[in-house]
Amino acid sequence: MNIAIFGSGRAGGAIAIAASRSGHTITSIDGRNARSVSVLKSLVDVVAAVPDLCIVAVSDDAIPEIAAVIAEIADPVPTVHVSGAVPVDALAPIAAVGVQTGSMHPLQTLPDAQRGAARLDGAWMAITAEDPLRERLHDFAASLGCRPFDLGDDVKPLYHAAAAAAANYTLTTLDLSLALFEAAGVPFEAAHPLVEAIIANAFDLGPAGALTGPVARGDAATVARQITAIRDRVPQAEQLFIDLTRSTARLAGTLDEIETVIT
Repeated sequence: MNIAIFGSGRAGGAIAIAASRSGHTITSIDGRNARSVSVLKSLVDVVAAVPDLCIVAVSDDAIPEIAAVIAEIADPVPTVHVSGAVPVDALAPIAAVGVQTGSMHPLQTLPDAQRGAARLDGAWMAITAEDPLRERLHDFAASLGCRPFDLGDDVKPLYHAAAAAAANYTLTTLDLSLALFEAAGVPFEAAHPLVEAIIANAFDLGPAGALTGPVARGDAATVARQITAIRDRVPQAEQLFIDLTRSTARLAGTLDEIETVIT
């Protein structure tokens, strides 16, 4: 497929590199950051041709502006954006000239273009579009090694919240763990095998089924000792620990036991 890319940041760069490696032709790379565009062009062969698909990979608030620019181009082609939160109608100026629009969102962290391209392999890809564009996007995502799935426009904010919770809130709890391990004189790296095992268990058994430790057992006495130690050594972490303990106890069904030591 011939693909035009608007946006040379992490997402646009990752998709451009992965698409080129998968045998697609990148017909153009445009963006507001000339240096970023130049760097990406040095990593991807760009061959002038008529595109079959235009991918808008810019910040969410810039999508309508870029859509208006594309709509002014003679003979625009089917166009998608890569936001997981913004509805497809952000591309309304393009749809208004009779061109099909949609979105495709990689459910993956893309730290930079090159590492992001590698991480697309095996990632899930949310597709929001009607046929025939929907089918084309499914095929394109599969060609990158992604696992495409359909996502309704109306549930995008919920989906995006789920993705943010899975990624960022995991990091919040790991940062808490880092602070407590450091206070105990234990290297954070010691938790690596434990965290890997827990994540694997969560996807095998479900989050509730993967729970372990004193909260899961309803062991209020141990939880009380933990909170006392945190209050003495890392007091700034106490409230977050209590809040997470309460939520975990609710998930485990042990809130009645645990609530006695966290109120």
